[in-house]
Amino acid sequence: MADCMKNASEALHQLLVEGLGRLVAEGKIPAEPIPAFRVEVPADKSHGDFAANVAMVSAKTFRMAPRKIAELLLDAVSLDGTIFDRAEIAGPGFMNFFLQQKWFADVTETVLTEKENYGRTQTGAGKRALVEFVSANPTGPMHVGNARGGALGDSLAEILDWTGWDVQREFYVNDAGNQIEKFATSLEVRYLQHFDPSVEMPEDAYHGADITEHAENFIAENGDKYVSTDAKTRRDALVAFALPKNIAGLERDLKKYRIVYDNWFRESTLHQNGQVKWVVEELTKRGYTYEQEGAVWFKATDFGADKDFVLVRANGIPTYVVPDIAYHYNKLMVRNYDKAIDILGADHHGYVPRLKAALTALGADASRLDVVLMQMRDGEVVKLSKRSGKAITLVTLLDEIPLDAARFFFNTREANSHFEFDLDLAVEQSSQNPVYYVQYAHARICSLLRAMAEEGLTLEQCDHANLALLTQPQELELIRHLAAFPSELDAAAKAYDPSKVTKYATELATLFHKFYDVCSIKYAETPELKQARLLLAEAARQGIENALRILKITCPEKM
Repeated sequence: MADCMKNASEALHQLLVEGLGRLVAEGKIPAEPIPAFRVEVPADKSHGDFAANVAMVSAKTFRMAPRKIAELLLDAVSLDGTIFDRAEIAGPGFMNFFLQQKWFADVTETVLTEKENYGRTQTGAGKRALVEFVSANPTGPMHVGNARGGALGDSLAEILDWTGWDVQREFYVNDAGNQIEKFATSLEVRYLQHFDPSVEMPEDAYHGADITEHAENFIAENGDKYVSTDAKTRRDALVAFALPKNIAGLERDLKKYRIVYDNWFRESTLHQNGQVKWVVEELTKRGYTYEQEGAVWFKATDFGADKDFVLVRANGIPTYVVPDIAYHYNKLMVRNYDKAIDILGADHHGYVPRLKAALTALGADASRLDVVLMQMRDGEVVKLSKRSGKAITLVTLLDEIPLDAARFFFNTREANSHFEFDLDLAVEQSSQNPVYYVQYAHARICSLLRAMAEEGLTLEQCDHANLALLTQPQELELIRHLAAFPSELDAAAKAYDPSKVTKYATELATLFHKFYDVCSIKYAETPELKQARLLLAEAARQGIENALRILKITCPEKM
């Protein structure tokens, strides 16, 4: 797929390198290594479509004033037969380059040709990536933090797919360990309380209505059969009854949120196949553990972590981090993913370097594990729940606001920034609501296409040769933004930041509205210009659709 901006930038960089080579050959500059220089898109388009700082950074190397270098370089670089129309020197030696009109026509043609694939790149080169996100505790319903993590992780996986990665989405099911023991205790007490109300629920158990509901449903099927059995038999039966229902509920609720996982990986498998036990044994065999007060500690500080930590408690039970180490070792060394990406809450900040230390000690390349830490203030849950008075779970959130708004809003800020979710704005159908604003631009173009077809002009009748007539500033600015889409996706993939896509879509909608308001399509000066502008409107529609599709947001044709 074509990345017009990247191709233009690389072409200009090559032209400048060749120009410097000529100057060296002609003896006009010293034969010194060329310093690294940047080709950038200036914020102010009066400074050209691209700017290069080559003369500025070369001054010291070539012992010459930057402006003099720029003047020599302009003479040495021939733009004939290239996509560049002209070049200018600004200030002390900045070099600005302006693209030919044909380039803008070619960009629009590329969007119209590649259609639903426009924006795709091969930057990932088919490497395998595993994105693990949400992985909510299966002992209860998902909360609003999981809603943000879901939108973020799912959109990131889609961005990676669009940029040439072979991507898998994974949910890690914590179906073993302390939380399952607590789950079992909570179910057991509610079950026994049904027959003996004097049984007390521990303070640190789960007190939610869902626990009571599970216990009552269990009683409906089994009656008092388990009242007189031993505790292990009773607890195992209750967990075997309730946990699959919770996991099925997680899967159902996430599908409602447009998230479908490739893998549901169960922690219990790591205990069953011995990988949890192996982690402790292998670290010990390698000399990276020691005993203290009956517990087994890992020498994490030997691998750059802030402190050592316990692997196995004095009672012989592994800490929660041991199955986590086994799980991530499985990702990197057993299943051999090139990249394992975790979306975790910001409270895992100290946990990540310790996990990486253990992986390194086990011989894994911990640089292949990347963790996106996501902020979510507790106070936001309160703000969200004021409308209904209900505790905000993922399900109640989606009952209150449109799904499109949730997916868009949760990706409007970088993961590591605190997030303000304005519930009133999310349900508002106005241009103040960013997702409505972008969707309205798409619907507006669809309405325009229908109106023009009724007047006898369809896209199929438009001559693409007329694209060369698009010369107005609003037209060119819209085309520049369309051209930037593949590079924006690459940047979003590199930074693990889907908010770049929401920002791109919002700006694309803004630029379309500016173009539409200034450059009349219906009353264009000539039939040829009308055709060119209609084709550009369709290219903008395609760009919006592709951006929203990545975020799994619908593109209405009417609003």
